[in-house]
Amino acid sequence: MTSGALNRMFGAELFFKCENLQKIGAFKARGAVNAVMLLDEDTARGGVITHSSGNHAQALAYAASLRGIPCTIVMPKTAPVVKIEAVQGYGAEIVFCEPTLESRLETMMAIVATTGAHVVPPYNDDRVMAGQGTAGKELCEQVSNLDVVMAPVGGGGLLGGVSTAVRAMVPGARVIGAEPEIAADAKESLRTGVLQPPVDSMTIADGLRTGLGDLTLAQLISTGVQIETASEESIRRGTLLVMERLKLVIEPSAGVTLGVLLEQPDLVRGSRVGIVLCGGNVDLRPLWS
Repeated sequence: MTSGALNRMFGAELFFKCENLQKIGAFKARGAVNAVMLLDEDTARGGVITHSSGNHAQALAYAASLRGIPCTIVMPKTAPVVKIEAVQGYGAEIVFCEPTLESRLETMMAIVATTGAHVVPPYNDDRVMAGQGTAGKELCEQVSNLDVVMAPVGGGGLLGGVSTAVRAMVPGARVIGAEPEIAADAKESLRTGVLQPPVDSMTIADGLRTGLGDLTLAQLISTGVQIETASEESIRRGTLLVMERLKLVIEPSAGVTLGVLLEQPDLVRGSRVGIVLCGGNVDLRPLWS
């Protein structure tokens, strides 16, 4: 999608890849489906499992339903009801645990030991990264002569996959990752070449609070990605701009890219820019309460 108003505002041609309209409302469907469909029959029969309270939980449940195999999602007992209901809607079994990473991992591995279910990580996995990269592949096919491609970065699965596709299809394009200023572990990881732990941050872009993995960091380095950050206020403004001008419901994690451009418009001035809107899973029920 495009917007003449936004083009004039930023002095560039902006092309938005709307992953908020993707199945389960986010790009995560691509990676989960790719990983599940690549499983051999023996592995698939044992089902799949992950721990997640976010979009990956819904994505894996959806992918498993497509293949007709069991799916178990380990979720913290504090997970929002809207996300629990979404996962259940795809037929997955939910096992609740304490809201700590240790409890999530321990619960998941105990189930794996009993059932033999195959673990599908949310991003630090080549199959998942390749699936997410199809968003970049399609964007390059749909829009010719891109100068810049932008995508948010949390765990790095989306940006790693997109950067790989762009490097293969439009080698001269710049690839820019967008990250919250108060959760800039990915930028620091690329600066130092050393994997940094996720920052304990309550950024409004909650989907970007996780840190890179070793596989995603290596991919971002090898594809020459640059990462820029946005303040919380700019993320809010970027999210609102998309909602107002494009009439699209997006989550704040998808608004980070425009947040970056609000602060640094010279990054793309005069360019043809592809922007991946990563998702649109926001809880709208408070509007009616």
